[in-house]
Amino acid sequence: MKAIRRFTVRPVLPDSLQPLQDLARNLRWSWHTETRELFQAVDPEGWRPADADPVRLLGNVSAGRLAELAGDPQFLRRLTEVSDDLRAYRDGPRWYQDQLAAGAELPAAVAYFSPEFGVTAALPQYSGGLGILAGDHLKAASDLGVPLIGVGLLYRHGYFRQSLSRDGWQQEHYPVLDPNELPLTLVREADGTPSRVVLALPGGRSLHACVWQAQVGRVPLLLLDSDVEENAAGERDVTDRLYGGGSHHRLLQEMLLGIGGVRAVRTYCRLTGHPAPEVFHTNEGHAGFLGLERIRELCGTGLDFGAALEVVRAGAVFTTHTPVPAGIDRFDRQLVARHFGDDGELPGVPVERILPLGTETYEGGEPGLFNMAVMGLRLAQRANGVSTLHGAVSREMFSGLWPGFDPSEVPITSVTNGVHAPTWVAPEVFRLGAGKVGAGRAGDALSGGPVEGALDGESLGRPGGTPKRWDAVAGIPDREIWDLRRVLREQLVTEVRKRLYASWRRRGAGTAELGWIDGVLDPEVLTIGFARRVPSYKRLTLMLRDRDRLTGLLLHPERPIQIVVAGKAHPADDGGKRLVQELVRFSDDPRVRHRIVFLPDYGMGMAKKLYPGCDVWLNNPLRPLEACGTSGMKAALNGCLNLSVRDGWWDEWYEPDFGWEIPTADGSATDEDRRDELEANALYALIEDRVAPRFYDRDAEGLPERWVEMVRRTLATLGPKVLAGRMVREYVERLYAPAALARRSLDPAAARELAQWKARVRAAWPGVAVDHVEATAATVAGGSAELGSTLSLRVRIALGGLDPDDVEVQVVAGRVDSGDAIADAQAFPLKPAGGHDLEDRWLYEGPLALDRTGPYGYTVRVLPSHRLLASGAELGLVALPAEGAVEEAVDGPGVLLR
Repeated sequence: MKAIRRFTVRPVLPDSLQPLQDLARNLRWSWHTETRELFQAVDPEGWRPADADPVRLLGNVSAGRLAELAGDPQFLRRLTEVSDDLRAYRDGPRWYQDQLAAGAELPAAVAYFSPEFGVTAALPQYSGGLGILAGDHLKAASDLGVPLIGVGLLYRHGYFRQSLSRDGWQQEHYPVLDPNELPLTLVREADGTPSRVVLALPGGRSLHACVWQAQVGRVPLLLLDSDVEENAAGERDVTDRLYGGGSHHRLLQEMLLGIGGVRAVRTYCRLTGHPAPEVFHTNEGHAGFLGLERIRELCGTGLDFGAALEVVRAGAVFTTHTPVPAGIDRFDRQLVARHFGDDGELPGVPVERILPLGTETYEGGEPGLFNMAVMGLRLAQRANGVSTLHGAVSREMFSGLWPGFDPSEVPITSVTNGVHAPTWVAPEVFRLGAGKVGAGRAGDALSGGPVEGALDGESLGRPGGTPKRWDAVAGIPDREIWDLRRVLREQLVTEVRKRLYASWRRRGAGTAELGWIDGVLDPEVLTIGFARRVPSYKRLTLMLRDRDRLTGLLLHPERPIQIVVAGKAHPADDGGKRLVQELVRFSDDPRVRHRIVFLPDYGMGMAKKLYPGCDVWLNNPLRPLEACGTSGMKAALNGCLNLSVRDGWWDEWYEPDFGWEIPTADGSATDEDRRDELEANALYALIEDRVAPRFYDRDAEGLPERWVEMVRRTLATLGPKVLAGRMVREYVERLYAPAALARRSLDPAAARELAQWKARVRAAWPGVAVDHVEATAATVAGGSAELGSTLSLRVRIALGGLDPDDVEVQVVAGRVDSGDAIADAQAFPLKPAGGHDLEDRWLYEGPLALDRTGPYGYTVRVLPSHRLLASGAELGLVALPAEGAVEEAVDGPGVLLR
């Protein structure tokens, strides 16, 4: 019979064991080895069945076992030590507090919004890289002491669980998650009642949500849950599953995340006394509506929309993660309009002011759609991509929002992603490093943030040298490194066989059919890993392009390879599912199934086994469609070498010492099929001619000396760069701190003044023009100027009624190509040289030093200028010389300088 209701009956912990509750509810255990080992000691037999989840473990442990532990002095001493360590970690000063003590001006708090968070497999609220990145961001912020508040949604079904049919077709399952069985606490008011967030919907309906809190070390993570009794059935399902439902469903999710998320933060700060955030960080466009809620709040204090917008922009950071327009959420404008205004949310905020924020006003845009990334960029004064290459791609992709500017000047910077090493480094790898520098110092190095000078005065992962504790890897003997790699490979083989057996049983195979699984993979064979989501651009099946050639590599008599593959296709992506099926069917072939396997249900638990156990991590996306791609970073931290297309982070940090570059045909093959053929052949050749020979080339002692050296260089040199601690410090120093200072500078009077100034500049800008440009040179011969000479520029500018203080006139110069386009441009300001004439034109003058040889050119432009602008491109306004505005100046008889 099936139960009509499910709940958990938990044992009552003896008083001496009460600290176990706090330890279980703080997700620091997910990256703190000593805490996990303590819980494993509570019930060694129940640890694995509980999926290494302390909350589940405590829910199942017997009262007799608890009584036994309560009387065990050794266990109680260990419990006290771990509990005291958590208290010191949670309450003591860390990197951020040290910066404040040294006089740094940093935000009192930062709110970090994301649609998904991958903190631990015990809290399955993630689908892929975006969520894992968000979880690592919270963990690194905790390690560094950054006062962050995470904000997301609690999906009752999470993301789907994946299995395979007998013929290899992906099947989805959505187990229901009970928050009471998760490491969560319900946020309650002072009287004990659950806190509520309420959104108004069209037609007088309401969307209610409770707020659950997960504690990620020092960082609270607030998750909004619409499955509450006050909601009708449709509204209860708003947070049913991650990335599910149609456009209206997604809109409600994103309204709850953004608008409801701000209200949840306000509630949490009111109840706990946590400092109110000065900076709001939107991780991708899904949470973009948070800016509108903040505008509503400020309008309620007496600011008008324009002034409130300036305040919101000053304290906002927007991170884009997609390199393709198709990856951005876009809604019908009329759908958005129906949900706002007096009959919906944000009453008092005019709908006619909201809609333009998301309108695609650029060439090729669709004005009938509301673009969440466009709104995110317009509501944030600071924006970034997630690798250097992705920053460049983003500037190109969104350049239409800044017409008249070269893509290189679009105000989108980049902060390259990082990964949280204490989460992803295998315990065996950590112990090897700890044996050289000590456990405490090794832990500090992996966290990416020093405590009490743990970096020996050096900044981890920054230019200028490798921190000393990472250099210690150079002293580890080859034999120890190679033995470690073999141990990790053996562990992976065992894990793969176990998972493969379970997968085949679910596919309907009987026990008698599966004896061959005992021979799957070989701990002595070069092992390649490939695991990620399965959109088409990641090219899961590129390795199958020439199946005979792949089979030859798998079965090579002297230098065989073996491949472990995992990945999920989106439930609505039949094309992705066909790719999975294609790979599965190949791996089912009895000729090769011992050398290539597909493991279903890829998630954090599986990933932690894959990264350390593989020798090579394969990544072959279509360049430049991989924004960053952090799986290779996690592999590298475990001594796994990368074999990848130069995309995302690998384009930035690739060196032959760390791995191999798969040549791309993006500049020479426009046909997608031809491109796949060329790049697949390059992949096969690399494995056959360079990767496998280096792995199997052994010295007299049986060691692959050159391979081990690559592992060592990966750990020592690449390791410090890929840390989430480095990433979060960059966010603090380059984005959060400037945003907090900008926000503090905008009191109500300054905000109104800035808004009025922008309105005046925009209205007058059509009258701003470069009317006349003269250039004279001291030394000119034959139409050329000499290196080191100087051009004297005189420019007349029409300001359209603006004052000279409202603008900056610049000369922009640099090398020019055959089409006269300026490359590597530098901008130099010109100064006012006199009052305006009868036609209201102003004279500007200045020198231009010719400090480069070769084809050289310049132009003149006018930009808005105000002390509170983050950049001259912020308004997207620029005036350039009109046709005929440049007068060629004579400097000597008959010599013209062009």
